[in-house]
Amino acid sequence: MTRLTGRALRLTVFVGENDTWHRKPLYTEIVHRAHTAGLAGASVFRGIEGFGASSLIHTSRLLSLSEDLPVAIVVVDTEERVRAFLPELDELVTEGMVTLDPCEVIRYVGRGGKRGGNRAESWAENRGDSGMKGKKSL
Repeated sequence: MTRLTGRALRLTVFVGENDTWHRKPLYTEIVHRAHTAGLAGASVFRGIEGFGASSLIHTSRLLSLSEDLPVAIVVVDTEERVRAFLPELDELVTEGMVTLDPCEVIRYVGRGGKRGGNRAESWAENRGDSGMKGKKSL
């Protein structure tokens, strides 16, 4: 997995919740391909209202006929790795929008203190607090 701090690139893919790839949600396919490509991480966010190139407003409000809510898939990794992943999106995203933004990663830590999926020592051990070994803290 990737150790990620400092300068990075944020890839955001905006699609509709009902968009599919071979009968699976498109956002699921994008996340799985990002994982297979070894990218640092991907998250999917469901919007409650929005519109895109079609100019149709999609909303989650009651009494609305629209159910195709906006979805944003966000991936952050090094610029090189994100740009290498872009050809995957050319195949998958036929409607929607893809954006790239420079960003700075301040902290990238998994559950249990694992940094970027590596078997790194916990935060407490890195600080030299051996009395905290095996204990969780906020």
